[in-house]
Amino acid sequence: MSYLALKHLHVTCVVLSGLGFILRGGWMLVGSARLNGRLARGGPHVVDTLLLGSALAMAWMSGQYPFAQGWLTAKFFGLLAYILCGTMALKRGRTPRIRGVFFILALLAYAYIVGVALTRQPLLYAW
Repeated sequence: MSYLALKHLHVTCVVLSGLGFILRGGWMLVGSARLNGRLARGGPHVVDTLLLGSALAMAWMSGQYPFAQGWLTAKFFGLLAYILCGTMALKRGRTPRIRGVFFILALLAYAYIVGVALTRQPLLYAW
């Protein structure tokens, strides 16, 4: 697969992952039973696996790696924040208020990751 095809796959998965998270977060906030549906539980794993796989393949093909390039390191730590906050928002938060706060934090982490990817600047105020 060419680098350009991998990049298109990666960007598509970024969009699908973000939209899926927003949808599941909305269901969480209103207490919908759809959050426990088969697609809502399994779909994100498929999309996120493709997302991570395409990212690793692009890093290998381009020779750019986290901890060697600052912007990729920033994306890596942003991803960790997104995963942790998303887990608290959708599964582990004890109250609706805590889940809502972590939902917003996860969305901010997602926006940070996308901003870093677009600018290749770890400090977004350097735009």
